[in-house]
Parts: sequence; C-alpha cells; structure tokens
Amino acid sequence: MDAMAVLARTSRPAPALAATPSPAALRRPASLSFAAASSRPSGRVALRGGRAAARARVSAGRIVASSVEQSYIMIKPDGVQRGLVGEIISRFEKKGFLLKGLKLFQCPKDLAQEHYKDLKDKPFFPGLIEYITSGPVVCMAWEGVGVVASARKLIGATNPLQAEPGTIRGDLAVQTGRNVVHGSDSPDNGKREIALWFKEGELCEWESVLTPWLIE
Repeated sequence: MDAMAVLARTSRPAPALAATPSPAALRRPASLSFAAASSRPSGRVALRGGRAAARARVSAGRIVASSVEQSYIMIKPDGVQRGLVGEIISRFEKKGFLLKGLKLFQCPKDLAQEHYKDLKDKPFFPGLIEYITSGPVVCMAWEGVGVVASARKLIGATNPLQAEPGTIRGDLAVQTGRNVVHGSDSPDNGKREIALWFKEGELCEWESVLTPWLIE
C-alpha cells in the first residue's frame, strides 16, 4: 500500500464535540415534562363531592346507580343483655356505613305494636310484643349507598340456624325468637321506621372524612 493510501485511512476527521452552552443557558433551569396530574378532588372538595356523586351516577345523560338510603337497625333486648352492642355497631362501621342516629331506649307497648303491625294477625304477635318491651333496645339509623340490602346481608336470615356463618345472626344467635337484631326490609320501610323511632332533631347530619375512600 502506497504512502498516500495510508495517509488517507489515518486522517479521518475527529468526531464533533458538543457545543459548550453559554453562561445564560447554564443559568436557565431545565425544562421538565410531567404527566397530567389526576383530576380527582381531594380533601374538603372530595368530601363535599363524594356524597353528591354517590346519590346518582350519570353516564351519557342517564342515571346508572342508586341513591343514598337510610335503614333502621335495632338491637333487640337479648342483644343488649348479652353485651353485643359494640360488636354489632362495629360490623356496620367496618362495612362503611354512616351512623346518623343512636339511642338506648325502653320501648313502650304501643310503639312495639305499631312497628310490628303487619304481624298483628300472627299467633306469635303477643309474645313478640312482650319480648321487644322486656328490656331496652338500641335504636340506630344508618346511611349509605345500598344500605338496606347490605344490612340485610350483614344481619342474616330470620332463623339463625339458616343464617350464613359470618352474618350477625349466623354467628351470634340460635333461635328465631331471640335473633338479636332487626333491619328494615326496604328503603320505604327504612324511612317509616326511622320516623317512628326517632323524634325530630335526634338524627345527626354529619359527613365522614372516609367518604372519598368509600365512594368514587
């Protein structure tokens, strides 16, 4: 190989070096690009909006979810006497429902008869009234999305021997006549029973700080 060829192969240009930034560019902060932050409201804004959103979901102009309901839950005299009040309340709290009214109350006979008036023709009605008025009961008003149906599932079948394990009656009761707790069977009855057992001003209007973590 002649000298000219060797010279041509060894004289390739050196790679270009990056231009040194100017002093002004060094002082200018780098431009950063972040993904758009979530638009979900937080804190107080989410708290105000959570309940409103729970009342009705709207998609393409139509409602697609049920509204917030209230259910009347009563711990019967046997539940009070056996010291089950705290455990029963805890099950509803852990589910995520909001307690709006609570009181220990000695039920008079006329109120018990009004509450169970749909059973007045049943042969067990006199014994039922005697049982409900035999000691104090715990009256509760619970609120939440689908609370009526969910409460019925938490409580279990009327006959404790048929109630699923994990339900209140399945775990804590053995006989229909001493089945620990009552729960409204429909949203309309929930309203009626709460109005029957609570006077005006006895329910507390408040919001839980956990609402945004329970309802989208």
